[in-house]
Amino acid sequence: MKSRFIPELITYTGKQFCSHWIYEKTGLLGEAIAAFRGPAKVEGECLVDLIDRQEGAFIYSSDMLHFIVEHFDLDLEKTILRQRFLVSLIKDELQRRTGTFIRQQGDDLYDEDKKLSVSIATLSPVSSLIHTGVNISSKGTPVKTKGLADYGIDPEPFGKAVIEKYTQEIEEIRLAKCKVKGVK
Repeated sequence: MKSRFIPELITYTGKQFCSHWIYEKTGLLGEAIAAFRGPAKVEGECLVDLIDRQEGAFIYSSDMLHFIVEHFDLDLEKTILRQRFLVSLIKDELQRRTGTFIRQQGDDLYDEDKKLSVSIATLSPVSSLIHTGVNISSKGTPVKTKGLADYGIDPEPFGKAVIEKYTQEIEEIRLAKCKVKGVK
């Protein structure tokens, strides 16, 4: 599992949520997680959530910390479990840095009634994909939100800590699979 924090600002439109985007952007071939900062504006055909699309919903934030994960297997349930695991790691890092109770509800994070994140998991023809965005700014969002800036958190070190922890945990899971013997 490889990881990279991309230093340039990238507007997330949903078009980045495709197989091999991390490779094309960073040169990291294989299973990887990348983080970057930028606005989010996802609507119409780029919405992966069919219910959101049918309801005419959209995702907007003037400034977010984005995580994209790609694994090369095609198990949607495992991908959703990994998505929830990533969201849990983000929650833990937020709580560690702020001392604030953060509630995880499925694949979303909340501080009381204020939403902190968006997340989706799906499959491509060759891989499984996860996108999670954490608000940096809470200004101008279509729902009540809170962002990293409200807590005084610098997004780059925060993002680097999360991708490092995700990478480490995935590697430890792979090792755990290898070190046990089967039983009859």
